[in-house]
Amino acid sequence: QVQLVESGGGLVQAGGSLSLSCAASGRTASYYAMGWFRQAPGKERDFVASISWYGTNPYYADSVKGRLTISRDNAKNTVYLQMNSLKPEDTAVYYCAAVRGRPPSPRPGDYDYWGQGTQVTVSS
Repeated sequence: QVQLVESGGGLVQAGGSLSLSCAASGRTASYYAMGWFRQAPGKERDFVASISWYGTNPYYADSVKGRLTISRDNAKNTVYLQMNSLKPEDTAVYYCAAVRGRPPSPRPGDYDYWGQGTQVTVSS
């Protein structure tokens, strides 16, 4: 089993930036694809970005392309989400997720492990 812990959330003004981190522990995180998702109150959990173990061809939701960047440092067992030009509609709890032996996916059901989430609030 893998434990995931997100950090870096907070309150930021529209147009500002935040950097989220997701640290993995437990079983070795080798060959895990990773994803970032977000969920606003009363809404479904939506895909944000994903990345393979090798860091190739990161994939983004259309709503965040050009503003958010996913990356990973396998030596540190950590995945990052750099968020720039934030908008109020980016406000949500952000979750990281992991799945082993599969390519990254935009579907929440394809991931086996989830963090507890970190709150991101964007205001004007």
